[in-house]
Amino acid sequence: MTGPLPLAEVVRRVLDLHPGTRLVEVVKACSVLVDDRPVGTADPEALLVEPGSSVELLPPFAGG
Repeated sequence: MTGPLPLAEVVRRVLDLHPGTRLVEVVKACSVLVDDRPVGTADPEALLVEPGSSVELLPPFAGG
């Protein structure tokens, strides 16, 4: 990553690394955090991820 990227692009790049898998389905069900902050309903095309930031894709957990 050379500069800030929209969260949507970060996710696209992750999915591109795993073609032919069910990862797209899993990611759709995930909660997303950027630098430990929930993304919630923020627009992933508008939310910029800075270099060095952490992006977490958390699948649903049992019971929640």
